[in-house]
Amino acid sequence: MQIIINMMWSTSSSTSTALSSTQVQSSHSPFNSAHSHVSLALMNELSCRESLVDASLKIVVTRYGKNWDGRGAQKRLGKRPLEAAASVIEDYELPCTPFDFNAEVLALLQERWVHARVLPGAIRLVQHLHKHNVPIAIASSSPQRNIQRKLAHQSGWTEYFPVIVAGDMVKNGKPAPDIFLEAARLLNAEPSKCLVIEDAPAGVLAGKAAGMQVVAVPSMPSKDARPLYSSADVILSSLLDFQPEVWGLPPLNDRIGGALPMEPWYIGGPVIKGFGRGSKILGIPTANLPTSAFSSQLADHVCGIYIGWAGLSNRGIYKMVMSVGWNPYFDNSEKTVEPWILHDFSEDFHGEELRLIVVGYIRPEANFTTLEDLVEKIHEDGRIAKAALEMKPFSDYAEDSYLTTPLPLNISSN
Repeated sequence: MQIIINMMWSTSSSTSTALSSTQVQSSHSPFNSAHSHVSLALMNELSCRESLVDASLKIVVTRYGKNWDGRGAQKRLGKRPLEAAASVIEDYELPCTPFDFNAEVLALLQERWVHARVLPGAIRLVQHLHKHNVPIAIASSSPQRNIQRKLAHQSGWTEYFPVIVAGDMVKNGKPAPDIFLEAARLLNAEPSKCLVIEDAPAGVLAGKAAGMQVVAVPSMPSKDARPLYSSADVILSSLLDFQPEVWGLPPLNDRIGGALPMEPWYIGGPVIKGFGRGSKILGIPTANLPTSAFSSQLADHVCGIYIGWAGLSNRGIYKMVMSVGWNPYFDNSEKTVEPWILHDFSEDFHGEELRLIVVGYIRPEANFTTLEDLVEKIHEDGRIAKAALEMKPFSDYAEDSYLTTPLPLNISSN
Protein backbone atom coordinates (compact mmCIF):
# COMPACT_ATOMS: atom_id res chain seq x y z
CA MET A 1 0.00 0.00 0.00
CA GLN A 2 1.13 3.51 -0.81
CA ILE A 3 0.14 6.39 1.43
CA ILE A 4 -0.56 9.90 0.18
CA ILE A 5 -0.74 12.60 2.86
CA ASN A 6 -1.84 16.23 2.89
CA MET A 7 -1.54 17.02 6.61
CA MET A 8 1.42 17.33 8.97
CA TRP A 9 1.89 20.70 10.60
CA SER A 10 0.01 22.09 13.57
CA THR A 11 -0.79 25.77 13.62
CA SER A 12 -4.48 25.55 14.33
CA SER A 13 -6.64 25.11 17.37
CA SER A 14 -9.11 23.29 15.15
CA THR A 15 -7.19 20.09 15.64
CA SER A 16 -8.09 20.11 19.27
CA THR A 17 -11.75 19.41 18.59
CA ALA A 18 -12.85 15.80 18.25
CA LEU A 19 -15.65 14.61 16.00
CA SER A 20 -18.12 12.87 18.24
CA SER A 21 -19.20 10.94 15.15
CA THR A 22 -15.72 9.52 14.66
CA GLN A 23 -15.83 6.16 12.96
CA VAL A 24 -13.96 3.44 14.82
CA GLN A 25 -11.37 1.43 12.95
CA SER A 26 -11.78 -2.26 13.54
CA SER A 27 -9.52 -5.20 12.89
CA HIS A 28 -12.57 -6.71 11.14
CA SER A 29 -12.90 -3.68 8.88
CA PRO A 30 -13.84 -4.34 5.24
CA PHE A 31 -10.93 -2.06 4.37
CA ASN A 32 -8.44 -4.63 5.69
CA SER A 33 -6.95 -5.19 2.25
CA ALA A 34 -3.27 -4.68 1.65
CA HIS A 35 -2.33 -1.20 0.53
CA SER A 36 1.20 -0.70 -0.71
CA HIS A 37 1.45 3.08 -0.77
CA VAL A 38 0.26 5.89 1.47
CA SER A 39 -0.70 9.27 0.09
CA LEU A 40 -0.39 11.93 2.76
CA ALA A 41 -2.71 14.57 1.46
CA LEU A 42 -2.43 16.12 4.89
CA MET A 43 0.03 18.90 4.52
CA ASN A 44 -2.16 21.05 6.73
CA GLU A 45 -2.55 18.32 9.34
CA LEU A 46 1.04 17.24 9.51
CA SER A 47 1.87 20.87 10.07
CA CYS A 48 -1.50 22.17 11.27
CA ARG A 49 -0.92 25.45 9.51
CA GLU A 50 -4.46 26.81 9.49
CA SER A 51 -4.14 29.20 12.41
CA LEU A 52 -1.01 30.69 10.83
CA VAL A 53 -2.95 31.12 7.61
CA ASP A 54 -5.93 32.64 9.41
CA ALA A 55 -3.69 35.06 11.30
CA SER A 56 -2.10 36.16 8.02
CA LEU A 57 -5.46 36.44 6.28
CA LYS A 58 -6.77 38.60 9.11
CA ILE A 59 -3.85 41.01 8.75
CA VAL A 60 -4.28 41.37 4.99
CA VAL A 61 -8.08 41.67 5.10
CA THR A 62 -7.75 44.33 7.80
CA ARG A 63 -5.38 46.30 5.57
CA TYR A 64 -8.31 46.73 3.17
CA GLY A 65 -10.52 48.10 5.94
CA LYS A 66 -12.55 44.95 6.46
CA ASN A 67 -13.22 43.03 9.67
CA TRP A 68 -11.96 39.45 9.57
CA ASP A 69 -14.48 36.94 10.94
CA GLY A 70 -13.30 33.69 9.33
CA ARG A 71 -16.22 33.37 6.93
CA GLY A 72 -15.81 30.98 4.01
CA ALA A 73 -13.33 28.63 5.69
CA GLN A 74 -15.12 25.55 4.37
CA LYS A 75 -14.86 26.78 0.79
CA ARG A 76 -11.14 27.56 1.04
CA LEU A 77 -9.82 24.46 2.76
CA GLY A 78 -7.89 22.21 0.40
CA LYS A 79 -7.97 24.67 -2.50
CA ARG A 80 -4.93 26.03 -4.31
CA PRO A 81 -3.68 29.43 -3.09
CA LEU A 82 -5.06 31.56 -5.92
CA GLU A 83 -8.42 29.79 -5.73
CA ALA A 84 -8.53 30.37 -1.97
CA ALA A 85 -7.51 34.00 -2.46
CA ALA A 86 -10.33 34.51 -4.96
CA SER A 87 -12.75 33.08 -2.43
CA VAL A 88 -11.62 35.51 0.28
CA ILE A 89 -11.83 38.45 -2.12
CA GLU A 90 -15.39 37.49 -3.00
CA ASP A 91 -16.44 36.95 0.62
CA TYR A 92 -15.02 40.27 1.82
CA GLU A 93 -15.51 42.28 -1.40
CA LEU A 94 -11.86 43.30 -1.54
CA PRO A 95 -10.54 45.67 -4.26
CA CYS A 96 -7.58 43.52 -5.36
CA THR A 97 -6.68 40.60 -7.58
CA PRO A 98 -6.16 37.04 -6.31
CA PHE A 99 -2.51 37.30 -7.34
CA ASP A 100 -1.90 40.47 -5.32
CA PHE A 101 -3.82 39.19 -2.30
CA ASN A 102 -1.96 35.89 -2.32
CA ALA A 103 1.38 37.69 -2.57
CA GLU A 104 0.60 39.69 0.58
CA VAL A 105 -0.46 36.59 2.50
CA LEU A 106 2.54 34.58 1.31
CA ALA A 107 4.95 37.29 2.46
CA LEU A 108 3.53 37.01 5.97
CA LEU A 109 3.52 33.22 5.94
CA GLN A 110 7.15 32.99 4.93
CA GLU A 111 8.05 34.69 8.19
CA ARG A 112 5.87 32.30 10.18
CA TRP A 113 6.51 28.81 8.78
CA VAL A 114 9.36 28.27 11.23
CA HIS A 115 6.79 28.43 14.04
CA ALA A 116 4.58 25.70 12.56
CA ARG A 117 4.25 22.76 14.92
CA VAL A 118 4.05 19.12 13.90
CA LEU A 119 0.67 17.62 14.69
CA PRO A 120 0.30 15.02 17.43
CA GLY A 121 0.95 11.61 15.91
CA ALA A 122 2.48 12.87 12.66
CA ILE A 123 6.13 12.09 13.41
CA ARG A 124 5.16 8.76 14.94
CA LEU A 125 3.21 7.70 11.84
CA VAL A 126 5.65 8.93 9.22
CA GLN A 127 8.67 7.36 10.93
CA HIS A 128 6.79 4.08 11.37
CA LEU A 129 5.86 3.89 7.70
CA HIS A 130 9.37 4.86 6.63
CA LYS A 131 10.88 2.20 8.90
CA HIS A 132 8.73 -0.46 7.24
CA ASN A 133 9.54 0.76 3.71
CA VAL A 134 6.01 1.89 2.95
CA PRO A 135 6.29 4.49 0.17
CA ILE A 136 4.80 7.82 1.21
CA ALA A 137 3.83 10.73 -1.00
CA ILE A 138 2.72 14.24 -0.17
CA ALA A 139 -0.09 15.62 -2.31
CA SER A 140 -0.78 19.20 -1.30
CA SER A 141 -2.56 22.11 -2.90
CA SER A 142 0.30 24.35 -1.76
CA PRO A 143 2.93 25.44 -4.29
CA GLN A 144 6.00 23.22 -4.48
CA ARG A 145 8.35 25.83 -3.02
CA ASN A 146 6.11 26.25 0.02
CA ILE A 147 6.08 22.51 0.68
CA GLN A 148 9.85 22.30 0.45
CA ARG A 149 10.19 25.27 2.79
CA LYS A 150 7.95 23.61 5.38
CA LEU A 151 9.77 20.29 5.19
CA ALA A 152 13.13 22.00 5.57
CA HIS A 153 12.15 23.13 9.07
CA GLN A 154 11.83 19.49 10.21
CA SER A 155 15.13 17.67 10.50
CA GLY A 156 15.34 14.60 8.26
CA TRP A 157 11.86 14.91 6.84
CA THR A 158 12.83 15.38 3.21
CA GLU A 159 14.09 11.78 3.08
CA TYR A 160 10.74 10.38 4.19
CA PHE A 161 8.85 11.43 1.06
CA PRO A 162 10.09 10.03 -2.27
CA VAL A 163 7.22 11.74 -4.06
CA ILE A 164 5.84 15.24 -3.57
CA VAL A 165 3.05 16.55 -5.78
CA ALA A 166 2.17 20.21 -5.35
CA GLY A 167 -0.84 22.16 -6.49
CA ASP A 168 1.16 23.97 -9.17
CA MET A 169 2.26 20.65 -10.71
CA VAL A 170 -1.19 19.57 -11.97
CA LYS A 171 -3.81 21.10 -14.23
CA ASN A 172 -6.82 20.86 -11.94
CA GLY A 173 -6.89 21.36 -8.20
CA LYS A 174 -8.96 19.47 -5.65
CA PRO A 175 -11.70 18.24 -5.70
CA ALA A 176 -10.51 17.02 -9.11
CA PRO A 177 -8.46 13.80 -8.76
CA ASP A 178 -5.44 15.07 -10.71
CA ILE A 179 -3.08 15.52 -7.76
CA PHE A 180 -3.66 12.01 -6.41
CA LEU A 181 -3.49 10.34 -9.79
CA GLU A 182 -0.16 12.07 -10.40
CA ALA A 183 1.10 10.89 -7.01
CA ALA A 184 0.10 7.31 -7.85
CA ARG A 185 1.85 7.57 -11.22
CA LEU A 186 5.08 8.80 -9.64
CA LEU A 187 4.85 6.06 -7.01
CA ASN A 188 4.33 3.54 -9.82
CA ALA A 189 1.23 2.30 -8.02
CA GLU A 190 -2.34 1.46 -8.91
CA PRO A 191 -4.73 4.04 -7.42
CA SER A 192 -6.66 1.23 -5.72
CA LYS A 193 -3.49 0.34 -3.79
CA CYS A 194 -3.07 3.86 -2.44
CA LEU A 195 -4.48 5.12 0.83
CA VAL A 196 -5.14 8.84 1.19
CA ILE A 197 -5.02 10.59 4.56
CA GLU A 198 -6.77 13.95 4.19
CA ASP A 199 -7.86 16.89 6.30
CA ALA A 200 -9.88 18.90 3.76
CA PRO A 201 -13.33 18.15 2.32
CA ALA A 202 -12.10 18.94 -1.20
CA GLY A 203 -9.23 16.51 -0.71
CA VAL A 204 -11.55 13.75 0.47
CA LEU A 205 -13.61 14.17 -2.71
CA ALA A 206 -10.44 14.21 -4.81
CA GLY A 207 -9.12 11.02 -3.26
CA LYS A 208 -12.38 9.18 -3.82
CA ALA A 209 -12.56 10.49 -7.40
CA ALA A 210 -9.08 9.02 -7.95
CA GLY A 211 -10.35 5.59 -6.94
CA MET A 212 -8.49 5.53 -3.63
CA GLN A 213 -9.61 4.80 -0.10
CA VAL A 214 -9.58 7.86 2.13
CA VAL A 215 -9.04 8.40 5.84
CA ALA A 216 -10.26 11.84 6.90
CA VAL A 217 -8.73 13.65 9.86
CA PRO A 218 -10.78 16.85 9.69
CA SER A 219 -9.19 20.21 10.29
CA MET A 220 -12.77 21.54 10.49
CA PRO A 221 -14.25 19.21 13.10
CA SER A 222 -17.30 21.29 14.01
CA LYS A 223 -20.72 19.67 13.86
CA ASP A 224 -21.70 21.78 10.86
CA ALA A 225 -18.69 20.50 8.92
CA ARG A 226 -19.29 16.79 9.51
CA PRO A 227 -21.36 16.18 6.35
CA LEU A 228 -18.51 17.56 4.25
CA TYR A 229 -16.40 14.52 5.15
CA SER A 230 -19.12 11.91 4.71
CA SER A 231 -17.59 10.38 1.58
CA ALA A 232 -14.44 9.32 3.45
CA ASP A 233 -14.07 5.64 4.25
CA VAL A 234 -13.12 6.42 7.86
CA ILE A 235 -13.14 9.63 9.91
CA LEU A 236 -10.64 9.97 12.76
CA SER A 237 -10.20 12.63 15.41
CA SER A 238 -6.41 12.69 15.05
CA LEU A 239 -3.41 10.85 13.65
CA LEU A 240 -2.92 9.32 17.10
CA ASP A 241 -5.92 7.11 16.37
CA PHE A 242 -4.75 5.80 12.99
CA GLN A 243 -4.45 1.98 13.00
CA PRO A 244 -2.22 0.87 10.11
CA GLU A 245 -3.15 -2.81 10.47
CA VAL A 246 -6.73 -2.02 9.44
CA TRP A 247 -5.34 -1.13 6.03
CA GLY A 248 -2.97 -4.08 5.70
CA LEU A 249 0.03 -2.08 6.95
CA PRO A 250 2.46 -3.01 9.75
CA PRO A 251 0.85 -2.26 13.13
CA LEU A 252 2.07 0.34 15.59
CA ASN A 253 3.09 -1.53 18.73
CA ASP A 254 4.17 1.38 20.90
CA ARG A 255 1.41 1.49 23.51
CA ILE A 256 2.35 0.64 27.07
CA GLY A 257 -0.39 -0.74 29.28
CA GLY A 258 -3.01 0.56 26.87
CA ALA A 259 -1.64 4.12 26.75
CA LEU A 260 0.50 5.84 24.15
CA PRO A 261 3.60 7.60 25.58
CA MET A 262 3.88 11.25 24.61
CA GLU A 263 5.99 14.28 25.31
CA PRO A 264 4.75 15.47 28.71
CA TRP A 265 2.82 18.68 29.03
CA TYR A 266 2.40 20.63 32.21
CA ILE A 267 -0.64 22.57 33.34
CA GLY A 268 -1.84 23.83 36.66
CA GLY A 269 -3.95 26.30 38.56
CA PRO A 270 -6.51 26.66 41.33
CA VAL A 271 -9.30 24.10 41.37
CA ILE A 272 -12.57 25.82 40.50
CA LYS A 273 -16.20 24.79 40.73
CA GLY A 274 -17.22 23.21 37.47
CA PHE A 275 -20.40 21.69 36.14
CA GLY A 276 -20.89 19.51 39.22
CA ARG A 277 -21.94 16.64 37.01
CA GLY A 278 -18.86 14.54 37.77
CA SER A 279 -20.07 13.86 41.30
CA LYS A 280 -23.81 14.52 41.01
CA ILE A 281 -24.55 12.78 37.71
CA LEU A 282 -21.71 10.35 37.06
CA GLY A 283 -20.59 9.56 40.58
CA ILE A 284 -17.05 10.35 39.44
CA PRO A 285 -15.58 13.46 41.13
CA THR A 286 -13.54 15.45 38.63
CA ALA A 287 -11.53 18.58 39.30
CA ASN A 288 -11.90 21.63 37.09
CA LEU A 289 -9.18 24.08 36.07
CA PRO A 290 -9.59 27.54 34.48
CA THR A 291 -8.59 26.73 30.90
CA SER A 292 -8.25 30.39 29.89
CA ALA A 293 -4.77 30.43 31.41
CA PHE A 294 -3.48 27.66 29.13
CA SER A 295 -5.81 27.77 26.14
CA SER A 296 -2.92 28.13 23.70
CA GLN A 297 -1.37 24.99 25.13
CA LEU A 298 -4.62 23.07 24.73
CA ALA A 299 -4.65 24.05 21.06
CA ASP A 300 -1.54 21.90 20.55
CA HIS A 301 -3.28 18.76 21.78
CA VAL A 302 -6.15 16.78 20.35
CA CYS A 303 -9.30 16.15 22.30
CA GLY A 304 -9.30 12.83 24.05
CA ILE A 305 -8.56 10.89 27.20
CA TYR A 306 -5.11 11.21 28.77
CA ILE A 307 -3.24 9.83 31.77
CA GLY A 308 -0.76 11.48 34.08
CA TRP A 309 0.11 12.63 37.55
CA ALA A 310 -1.58 15.19 39.79
CA GLY A 311 0.04 17.17 42.58
CA LEU A 312 -2.19 18.83 45.18
CA SER A 313 -0.65 21.36 47.50
CA ASN A 314 -0.35 20.01 51.05
CA ARG A 315 -1.95 16.70 50.09
CA GLY A 316 0.30 14.61 47.85
CA ILE A 317 0.85 13.17 44.39
CA TYR A 318 -1.77 10.98 42.76
CA LYS A 319 -2.50 9.14 39.54
CA MET A 320 -5.08 10.75 37.30
CA VAL A 321 -7.00 10.25 34.07
CA MET A 322 -8.16 13.34 32.22
CA SER A 323 -10.69 14.33 29.58
CA VAL A 324 -9.82 17.17 27.21
CA GLY A 325 -12.50 18.45 24.90
CA TRP A 326 -16.15 19.37 24.48
CA ASN A 327 -17.57 16.14 25.93
CA PRO A 328 -20.01 15.10 23.18
CA TYR A 329 -22.42 13.46 25.64
CA PHE A 330 -23.02 16.76 27.46
CA ASP A 331 -22.40 18.90 24.34
CA ASN A 332 -20.21 21.47 26.07
CA SER A 333 -20.13 24.93 24.52
CA GLU A 334 -16.43 25.34 25.24
CA LYS A 335 -13.39 23.14 25.61
CA THR A 336 -12.74 21.84 29.11
CA VAL A 337 -10.09 19.98 31.05
CA GLU A 338 -11.55 17.57 33.59
CA PRO A 339 -9.04 15.44 35.50
CA TRP A 340 -10.27 12.57 37.63
CA ILE A 341 -7.78 12.14 40.45
CA LEU A 342 -7.72 8.42 41.22
CA HIS A 343 -7.94 8.75 44.97
CA ASP A 344 -10.77 8.95 47.48
CA PHE A 345 -10.91 12.34 49.19
CA SER A 346 -13.06 13.01 52.23
CA GLU A 347 -13.71 16.62 51.21
CA ASP A 348 -13.67 18.98 48.24
CA PHE A 349 -10.52 20.96 47.51
CA HIS A 350 -11.87 23.97 45.60
CA GLY A 351 -9.33 26.79 45.55
CA GLU A 352 -6.34 24.53 46.18
CA GLU A 353 -3.47 24.54 43.73
CA LEU A 354 -3.47 21.58 41.35
CA ARG A 355 -0.53 20.71 39.11
CA LEU A 356 -0.82 18.13 36.33
CA ILE A 357 1.74 16.33 34.20
CA VAL A 358 0.11 14.66 31.21
CA VAL A 359 2.22 11.74 29.97
CA GLY A 360 0.07 9.42 27.87
CA TYR A 361 -2.91 9.18 25.52
CA ILE A 362 -5.62 6.53 25.75
CA ARG A 363 -8.31 7.28 23.18
CA PRO A 364 -10.29 9.98 21.37
CA GLU A 365 -13.44 11.55 22.72
CA ALA A 366 -16.52 9.53 21.94
CA ASN A 367 -20.25 10.00 22.13
CA PHE A 368 -22.36 7.57 24.12
CA THR A 369 -26.03 6.76 23.74
CA THR A 370 -26.58 6.17 27.45
CA LEU A 371 -25.20 7.58 30.67
CA GLU A 372 -24.42 4.04 31.81
CA ASP A 373 -22.17 3.45 28.80
CA LEU A 374 -20.33 6.70 29.51
CA VAL A 375 -19.75 5.82 33.17
CA GLU A 376 -18.55 2.33 32.26
CA LYS A 377 -16.06 3.75 29.76
CA ILE A 378 -14.74 6.31 32.26
CA HIS A 379 -14.11 3.57 34.80
CA GLU A 380 -12.34 1.53 32.13
CA ASP A 381 -10.14 4.55 31.40
CA GLY A 382 -9.40 4.78 35.12
CA ARG A 383 -8.32 1.14 35.25
CA ILE A 384 -6.02 1.65 32.27
CA ALA A 385 -4.51 4.74 33.88
CA LYS A 386 -3.86 3.03 37.21
CA ALA A 387 -2.07 0.11 35.57
CA ALA A 388 -0.13 2.07 32.95
CA LEU A 389 1.18 4.63 35.44
CA GLU A 390 2.93 1.79 37.28
CA MET A 391 5.05 1.22 34.17
CA LYS A 392 8.01 3.11 32.75
CA PRO A 393 8.29 5.69 31.33
CA PHE A 394 5.00 6.86 32.87
CA SER A 395 6.00 6.02 36.45
CA ASP A 396 9.14 8.18 36.27
CA TYR A 397 7.12 11.40 36.17
CA ALA A 398 5.74 10.83 39.66
CA GLU A 399 9.08 12.22 40.89
CA ASP A 400 8.95 15.36 38.73
CA SER A 401 9.53 18.45 40.86
CA TYR A 402 6.78 20.31 38.99
CA LEU A 403 4.21 18.39 41.01
CA THR A 404 5.48 19.79 44.30
CA THR A 405 6.75 23.22 43.27
CA PRO A 406 4.26 26.04 43.92
CA LEU A 407 3.19 27.81 40.76
CA PRO A 408 4.24 31.48 40.39
CA LEU A 409 1.49 33.98 41.00
CA ASN A 410 -0.75 34.57 37.96
CA ILE A 411 0.87 31.66 36.12
CA SER A 412 -1.06 28.44 35.75
CA SER A 413 0.70 26.61 32.95
CA ASN A 414 4.22 25.61 32.09
